[in-house]
Amino acid sequence: MPNIFNLPPQLPNEELFEALVSSDSVLIERIISTGQTTPIGEWYDGQQDEWVILLQGEAILAYDDGSRIELKAGDYVLINAHQKHRVEWTSSHPPCIWLAVHGNL
Repeated sequence: MPNIFNLPPQLPNEELFEALVSSDSVLIERIISTGQTTPIGEWYDGQQDEWVILLQGEAILAYDDGSRIELKAGDYVLINAHQKHRVEWTSSHPPCIWLAVHGNL
């Protein structure tokens, strides 16, 4: 049985995105971050809502309105479709393990 906390023996230098469940209406994925951030001046602008929970590690999300959210293990947030956001910081020890649900929530 797969386990959300099992990490590959060698983590890549880029964020790792793994689809766990995918259909026409929803995508559930595990994301592993090890210090990666969104490049300065770039924003995610999702076509669908994204509910995300940080299962391990710490991170900081920023929004284009200037607000920021500091996340610790167990914290979750709903990011509405087209709500521009970026990842400002992620911990590398321990790596961040995210669970993200994309859809019309």
